[in-house]
Amino acid sequence: MESNAPVRLLHLHSSFSLGGKEARAVRLMNLMGPRARHTILSAVPDALGARNAIDPGINVDFPADAPPLYGKPGPARYRDLSRYMQQFDLVLSYNWGSMDGVMAHRIFAPFRRLPPLIHHEDGFNEDESIKRNWKRNGFRRLALPTAEALVVPSTLLQRIAADEWGAGRRTTLIHNGIDVAAYAVPPSMEIPGLERREGEVVIGTVAGLRKVKDLPRLVRAVATLPAHVRLVIVGQGPERAAIAAEAAACGMADRLVMPGFMAEPARWIGHFDLLALSSRSEQAPIAVIEAMAAGMPVVSPDVGDVAAMVAAENRRFIADDEGGFRGALADIARDADLRARLGAANRRIAAQRFDESNMVAAYENLYARALEGRRLFSAN
Repeated sequence: MESNAPVRLLHLHSSFSLGGKEARAVRLMNLMGPRARHTILSAVPDALGARNAIDPGINVDFPADAPPLYGKPGPARYRDLSRYMQQFDLVLSYNWGSMDGVMAHRIFAPFRRLPPLIHHEDGFNEDESIKRNWKRNGFRRLALPTAEALVVPSTLLQRIAADEWGAGRRTTLIHNGIDVAAYAVPPSMEIPGLERREGEVVIGTVAGLRKVKDLPRLVRAVATLPAHVRLVIVGQGPERAAIAAEAAACGMADRLVMPGFMAEPARWIGHFDLLALSSRSEQAPIAVIEAMAAGMPVVSPDVGDVAAMVAAENRRFIADDEGGFRGALADIARDADLRARLGAANRRIAAQRFDESNMVAAYENLYARALEGRRLFSAN
């Protein structure tokens, strides 16, 4: 590999609809600038919403003639995927939906000159939100041994990787990060459909509209709050109609705003007064870090690393049960002084622990090791 030639990266995504792991992957791509050329395959071919967040100057390709990541597993598919990998310098795979690519690497690495592969796991859909599927766990155990590293964003996933996948020695914990300073300024972009009224409190969330996020649960909880409390759900996905139907059934359709996907959250998340999650499964949500950096409290079920991420003062609002979740929303919604105190504490923690400079340095070092010292990120 010539030192002045762009590094050729193959990204194998479970889906490329914009969610937390896609937002991080795109941010890293944008920071690489001209140092890399990217090819992106999605196991859900029409789920490519995150491509709109890629900077126009980034060299990226979404080929239509590449071997598919979906379909019945088998030697022929794995052979085709491994052949395709040979034209790249590094393969980056993401989540369960890319595991056929990881298995292709596992089977053919002893026989072919394949590039190093680094796998990233960010969490689970609703079918594995409580307990992992034993067949998938077995598949992961078989597929991961030739991966250069397994990257996880949370201590919970770090334990799962060690205990259930036998990948403890290859696992690297890299906390998600954002440009914290960008969130310290007032919002400069409107949220479509949201017009703030005097005395109104806005509960917001940022999520893919998927079942595992259990957004109807959040709708039901907000419906129990006074009429001046509104709910904004930013994101896109297949559960949009179900969420709207729940709001109608609860008599709060006029208090719900769903603007769809919105890029550049630093420019608009400040319209929220607090962030609320309702997920059945999370790890280390980027939306929580964004809310903290913007100086707002967080209400969430006790999932993943959320309780460890927020400031100590905020932890009693990370709920163990449904009653605690609704009570936390009500307490914070009614008390502006409490929101200000919790928000200030969260902002301090975000600056200390979750600035993207730490995350980028960790990925730089990991990818450079796989590329035998070749650096990917431009110095800023």
